[in-house]
Amino acid sequence: MTAVDATPEPRVVVGVSGTLGSLTALHRAAVEARRTGATLCAVLAWVPPGGELGHRDSATPDLLAHCRRIAGEQLLDALDRAFGPSGPGVPLQALVVRGRPGPALVEAAGGSGDLLVVGAGTRGRLQRMVRPSVARYCLAHATCPVLAVPPSPLQRELDAVHRRVSWRLPLDVRELAD
Repeated sequence: MTAVDATPEPRVVVGVSGTLGSLTALHRAAVEARRTGATLCAVLAWVPPGGELGHRDSATPDLLAHCRRIAGEQLLDALDRAFGPSGPGVPLQALVVRGRPGPALVEAAGGSGDLLVVGAGTRGRLQRMVRPSVARYCLAHATCPVLAVPPSPLQRELDAVHRRVSWRLPLDVRELAD
């Protein structure tokens, strides 16, 4: 009879959506996994079209399977964009979970040896009212340590360019080269 090791394997769980903020969090999670010798667990959460309540009467099993397949492709695409064909350099587990991102990440990172990494993007009041912050939800509900990664400096510059373009303001291309 052999003794069972009660210490769970350490994992770094990270939420991935494909946005620049989630890719920044994914890179930081890979650094933490390398530093601690943990497995990197990339999680993409998805909900059916119209939300959980909206699909009850209209969604067929084929539609739900198609949505899950698209979510899986989105996760693989994000991992490929983040790390390329060489991968993150640590053991990787990719999970596609049906549910809202905050609760799905908190549930995925339920182990005592887990670290949850989330992107903490800057958002305006309107965005916070329309879509609650996944990072705030995770910080409030997670039972493991949570690392909130600030947005990439590139994100602020991209947002500024986007505002200028959407407001039809002149854009000096030389500013982009700095």
